[in-house]
Amino acid sequence: MARETTSHSRQESGFGGWIDASLVSLIGVSVVVTVVAGLVQVSYGPFKMTLSETWRAVFNPAVIFDLGAWRAFLLGGDVPDVGRRSIVVWLLRLPRVFTGVLVGANLAIAGAIFQAVTRNELASSQTLGVNAGAGLAVLLTLVVYTELAPLLPFVAALGGALAFVVVYAISWDGGTSPVRLILAGIIVATVFNSLQTALFFYADNLGVVQSALQWTTGSLTGVDWEQVRTVLPWTAVLVPVALVGGRHLNVLVLGEDTAQSLGMNVERMRFGLSGVAILAASSAIAVAGVVGFVGLIVPHLVRTIVGSDYRRVLLGSVFVGPALMTVADVGARLGPAILGFGVGVGAVLVGVATFVGGRAGRRRIRVTLGEGYTRFTALSVGIGAVALAVTLATGGPTVTDTQLPVGVVTGLVGGPYFLYLMRRRQKLGDI
Repeated sequence: MARETTSHSRQESGFGGWIDASLVSLIGVSVVVTVVAGLVQVSYGPFKMTLSETWRAVFNPAVIFDLGAWRAFLLGGDVPDVGRRSIVVWLLRLPRVFTGVLVGANLAIAGAIFQAVTRNELASSQTLGVNAGAGLAVLLTLVVYTELAPLLPFVAALGGALAFVVVYAISWDGGTSPVRLILAGIIVATVFNSLQTALFFYADNLGVVQSALQWTTGSLTGVDWEQVRTVLPWTAVLVPVALVGGRHLNVLVLGEDTAQSLGMNVERMRFGLSGVAILAASSAIAVAGVVGFVGLIVPHLVRTIVGSDYRRVLLGSVFVGPALMTVADVGARLGPAILGFGVGVGAVLVGVATFVGGRAGRRRIRVTLGEGYTRFTALSVGIGAVALAVTLATGGPTVTDTQLPVGVVTGLVGGPYFLYLMRRRQKLGDI
């Protein structure tokens, strides 16, 4: 028995020993969802192509194995002649998918880090003022300092970083605390959002107002490889750093006294990991605008499936974030009818899966939802049925190719999920 315990401890402490079947399954499902949503996304556009023509262009070996083409995509320059359809797909449609994947990953890991650092499940770049700071910087650039418009992504990143510095300064009293960080974040976000509203009254150009609204609601419309080149280097650096920091987050969530007794410099670690989260969120905002709720929803969803070990939460978030972002962008792109149909089907499937899992005695479902899993099933199926009925009553799932901001869709998903979180915390007696 002692030998088995020692072996298990070594496995847990070794590299990769914390990766279990639930995490691998979550990553696999997320990758499949991302790929399917990406293929749906590139299948529609003003240039008419059949599905087979589009997907042959996506998997065209003349592009995939051409180093010159990848050099042009990632470093800029002229793209080799690979055919008109491949050019349309690879230059106009796929960058939107790639940008969504990178934005989703960055927002998700930023949310996971913020929730661990503040030991608050409701923390995210939105509640800590980073989104508001970036949005205010964008509006100032578009309305007042128009000469800085070419530097808009960098201005947004600078605004987000500056907002969190203000939050940290307000909450500092010989050190910080999770509660003071959250309260300071709410204060800064409230003030910056009010300033954003005030700036709209000074904009006399309708185009500027529309552009500003697009940024403040979050959108992937019109992105190209320039946005991929902007966010990719940050993602390549910050995601590995965040994953390495997962074990430090596990110590931080134990509390300041415990972390200090284990030899951790709490303030230095908290500030450093917060910096990683700020850069991740700001780089996402710099190319897609202020996309809300992704950083709030994804860590919760991952934690429900893989447990509270932040090494698992961070790795799972890297894959679930892109899946949520690409699905939301498909809903935003193809119109309310497709979105309603997708929500309806998804809600019914979740309800049925929950009921089947609960009846089969799945431990995680019973621990998470308790014996009330049947009420969750009824609610989920009911929402799905209403969504499907409304979709069918308004003409069925037809593609309209809208350019609805993706932030609107994530808000529609995040609102009900936030309500679910509140009910769950009430049930646990936290609020």
